[in-house]
Amino acid sequence: AAAFLVGAMPRREGMERKDLLSANVRIFKEQGQALDKVARKDVKVLVVGNPANTNALICSKYAPSIPKENFTAMTRLDQNRAQSQLAAKLGVPVKDVKNVIIWGNHSSTQFPDASNAVVTIGGVQKSVPEAINDDEFLKTAFVTTVQKRGAAVIAARKMSSA
Repeated sequence: AAAFLVGAMPRREGMERKDLLSANVRIFKEQGQALDKVARKDVKVLVVGNPANTNALICSKYAPSIPKENFTAMTRLDQNRAQSQLAAKLGVPVKDVKNVIIWGNHSSTQFPDASNAVVTIGGVQKSVPEAINDDEFLKTAFVTTVQKRGAAVIAARKMSSA
């Protein structure tokens, strides 16, 4: 059995993730209580609605009969954003960049980490930090661009990517 929880309050222009907490607590508390009441106890729960890590924690708190390890959060959006930034910098297709890590929640405090990332260039795999050869970029512009990408999308579209 699986439950995919994709519904979360979308962020609007000028809002930070913390502004969404009260709405998301209400949503994921109710979902957790419903799962606790009617779901099989071996259900696997995937939370996609952002901030996914926080929402998964809230949901699991209100579903105490379901093992905590059955809850997971997917921050693939941030990983995709980080991979695309690296691919653009390197001039390669996104599919050629692997092993990018996103630490933390889907918010401006996350940390996109390219230290273990690899890229395939001309059929040869090498480390992304070595291929980019610009630690200043990886520590500053790369990190802030990925952290603030959601706000940039909202500024351009007047609504979130959701």
